[in-house]
Amino acid sequence: MLVATILVLGAAVLVGSVLALQYLRTVEAPNTPWPLKALHGLLGIAGLCMLALGLRGPPHGLDQGVGSFGIIAASLLTLAALVGVVLLAVNILKRRLAGVMIGIHATIAVTGFVVLAAYVFAG
Repeated sequence: MLVATILVLGAAVLVGSVLALQYLRTVEAPNTPWPLKALHGLLGIAGLCMLALGLRGPPHGLDQGVGSFGIIAASLLTLAALVGVVLLAVNILKRRLAGVMIGIHATIAVTGFVVLAAYVFAG
């Protein structure tokens, strides 16, 4: 289950990278297609739900010292999802997104993804 979670969240990271590159290439308001934004959000939320289901039961990787990485990854990804909701609200209000907010969202999400990868593959 956790390997499938890594795959789904990896797809969300790839789509998010495409969105970030499209945002950074334009000076005025970027014209990113909303289906791509929706796909990114749905993949992220689906991956977060899969992670919550995959973390049920006893933690693994205790002998390698990564037993708490699953909870840490879930917390970071939940925080990234909340920042993503703020970005969605700003986008709905037709305001230009602050690059700092996108950077914060990306940093938190990628950190959670890497911690999850360490939990899955080292544990």
